[in-house]
Amino acid sequence: MSSVKGNLVRRRWRSQDQNIDFHTQPKTAADGGGMLFANDRQDRYDRRVMDAELIFQRYQDLQRYVGWTDDDARRVAELLPVVEPNFPQLIDDFYDEIERHPAARKVITGGAAQVDRLKGTLRGWVRQLFSGTYDREYVRRRWQVGLRHVDIGLDQVYTNVALSRMRFGLARLLAADLAANEPERQRAALALNRLLDLDLAIIEDAYQYEYLQRQKRIERLVVIGQMAGGIAHELRNPLNVVRTSAFYLQHAKQPSAEKQAEHLDRIARQVAVADSVITALSDFAKLPLPEFHAVPVKQLLDESLAGVQLPEAIQVGVQCPENVPAVFGDARQLFVVLTNLIRNAVDAMPQGGRLSLTAEPASQHVRIVVADTGAGISPEEVPRIFEPFYSTKVRGIGLGLALTRAIVENHRGEISVTSTLGQGSRFSVLLKIATS
Repeated sequence: MSSVKGNLVRRRWRSQDQNIDFHTQPKTAADGGGMLFANDRQDRYDRRVMDAELIFQRYQDLQRYVGWTDDDARRVAELLPVVEPNFPQLIDDFYDEIERHPAARKVITGGAAQVDRLKGTLRGWVRQLFSGTYDREYVRRRWQVGLRHVDIGLDQVYTNVALSRMRFGLARLLAADLAANEPERQRAALALNRLLDLDLAIIEDAYQYEYLQRQKRIERLVVIGQMAGGIAHELRNPLNVVRTSAFYLQHAKQPSAEKQAEHLDRIARQVAVADSVITALSDFAKLPLPEFHAVPVKQLLDESLAGVQLPEAIQVGVQCPENVPAVFGDARQLFVVLTNLIRNAVDAMPQGGRLSLTAEPASQHVRIVVADTGAGISPEEVPRIFEPFYSTKVRGIGLGLALTRAIVENHRGEISVTSTLGQGSRFSVLLKIATS
């Protein structure tokens, strides 16, 4: 793809087997609202330059799906003389109906002048519908409709019913024509229906893409807010201790050597705590993509157990039958997953208990379970334990399980937990089997 210069942000969307690149330019002044099919002024409110070729290929795939042919294009184009004299009536009806629905009307903020402008846009859209030429430019304009409707906050359902109303109006015009009963005219009407279906499909596709992208951005902002609050909380405590000890050392009159050493030691310990918070956050943020290999499950369990210091009061049981196949994953990252789960299980049993590790085939996966007989997790806390900076422990910053889930999801696996207060918890990790 040719490069696009300027202050652009590139986003990639993978839709089935196709990649579509978007370059989003910085926002400019809005047009003062818009309405259905208000997509003719790209420089004013459609700030997107897209790979038209890939979107066009997607449209062609949809054409093949509905059986669209060159004959269909010709037939629709031949309908233009029949319907064009009635465009003003169709368009007035279109916007008169909008006026009767507050949820649709609210996006028109520019009054009568804007409505007149939008009617001109819709007239161009309808005329292009009967052009007989359904090329990249045609598809680009339809795609922009969906993007624009997200911009102005118009629910996609109004696009669906608006096209339905347009379809009915066109069908009524064609039925009133003297040649309506001729077989060729009936085939043309069917072709027009398919074309309107294609328009709706590509508009809705664009709408869903843009809407989902915005939802993801909102979700990321929520996570960033949660993480910011967690970081502030975890760093404020050690910093307060450092500040208190520093104040003492600055203002105490002739403190003893023991007192000086005590406060310096407190400062050193709290700096280490702050450093551990930053290190954990960095590890979480910089988690690399896994390097996939076949990983023997029994070896993984043994090495993970050896990587955690187990108190004598903890009894350990490992069950991994010989028929358990290797899993497809990154051995170092899976080691982190299991040591985190084992460590959590140990922490849940301060007075001792039983730690169980089991592995078993599960269809095209292997299920690894880490279970304990500890304190358990309350039903209210279970849904949140994988959130960053959420912890049920007195100590800890709450990134261990968040990191664990991120690694498992990067392995296209699943992690779940069941827990009963006073009886213990059971973490289940599902990983894909390694195949040749």
